[in-house]
Amino acid sequence: MTSEEIIALAKRHTIFEWSMQGAVEPIAVAGAKGSHFWTPEGKRYLDFNSQLMCVNIGHGDPRVIRAIQAQAEALAYISPFLVSEPRARLGEKLAAIAPGDIDVFFFTNGGAEANENAMKIARWVTGRQKIMTFYRSYHGGTAGAISATGDPRRWTEPSMPGIVHVLNPYHGIEQGWDTADAALAYLDEVIRLEGPQTIAGFLLEPVVGTNGILIPPPGFLAGIRALCDKYGIVMIADEIMSGFGRTGEWFAVNHWNVVPDILTMAKGLTSAYVPLGAVGLRRPIADHFKDRLFASGLTYNSHPLACAAALATLRVYEEDHLIERARQMGAVMKGLLADLAERHSSVGAVRSIGLFGVVELVRDARTREPLAPFGGTSPEMKALNAYFREHGLFTFVRWHNFFTNPPLCITEAELREGFAIIDAALSRVLSGERTSVQTTSR
Repeated sequence: MTSEEIIALAKRHTIFEWSMQGAVEPIAVAGAKGSHFWTPEGKRYLDFNSQLMCVNIGHGDPRVIRAIQAQAEALAYISPFLVSEPRARLGEKLAAIAPGDIDVFFFTNGGAEANENAMKIARWVTGRQKIMTFYRSYHGGTAGAISATGDPRRWTEPSMPGIVHVLNPYHGIEQGWDTADAALAYLDEVIRLEGPQTIAGFLLEPVVGTNGILIPPPGFLAGIRALCDKYGIVMIADEIMSGFGRTGEWFAVNHWNVVPDILTMAKGLTSAYVPLGAVGLRRPIADHFKDRLFASGLTYNSHPLACAAALATLRVYEEDHLIERARQMGAVMKGLLADLAERHSSVGAVRSIGLFGVVELVRDARTREPLAPFGGTSPEMKALNAYFREHGLFTFVRWHNFFTNPPLCITEAELREGFAIIDAALSRVLSGERTSVQTTSR
């Protein structure tokens, strides 16, 4: 089929997520390899967002494909009440790489279900009901996870009872950051006003993802850990996007030597070759269910194909040294982001950790007014996105931000190629921009 035929048929018979169906403009994809994908007609795109921040090892790795094929031939599916070798080995492997004493795992179909179950577990083990979470956050599209989400995607849904949203240390491009001490004092006050004895869990992204790659100020995560310990609250780290090397560590919490009580994961766990999520539990929480009912389940829990894909993916991270590579290429990317900020007046802020990056655009460098409103878009952002696509760069453009989250296998040449397109787009699409194209790292 041609791209036109695929798109027409898909738009007629399928629904596109988070979109007005009449406005979607998808790209038809015929194949992918490494850091690129291409259309049926052969137009190539540099994947600067790892699709949905998930194809961490890159596209089309034959080691993972062979593992899926072999598992499908041997055992495609069994009931989650039975066990397979991939399930057993994956639990053991995750226990070896997870922070601290997190060494028991409940497998789900993806990230939203991991967060749903994490919140339920926090409620079961504490006997409390409330879940604290940040406004600038995203935790999934299912009923509980979207209630816990703080960004505008939850505005159209009735919220699950018991969710308490709190402010992040970051207040936007115009207002900037609170210090860690000020942010922690505020959280302590909210906890006391809500009643610590009513709060089961604090669900947070250690590095906030689609709400702006918000890297916590020094001491902030350790301070949250201390507050949770003080008040008996279960600390839940949502590492669905930030896990598996994205930040230059296996998990983002490792940067600050913080061990949460529950760790949720998905995306990079299989690099999205097969859907899989997981809820990692510290041993004392897992032991709660030795003589109590674990009241949750999924038909595809511990799916053999997914577990086999995850094991193969984890081997790729290790064999190709992708965690270290994310740190090395992350240093190059940090320099390229800094170059953009120095030369383009429309760049209000850049942030990155490993290969997890964002550019915030402003309408006016003096007032720092965002180039699009919170929760919305603008003609300029639409034009920027169109330029990226026209010139073969695929990335995530949201509100006044665009993201730089390439596969961890990206080469330095590919990274510079992507930034050359970004530099040209900022120069040519946004008025008043200088036209020099520079891709050397500072």
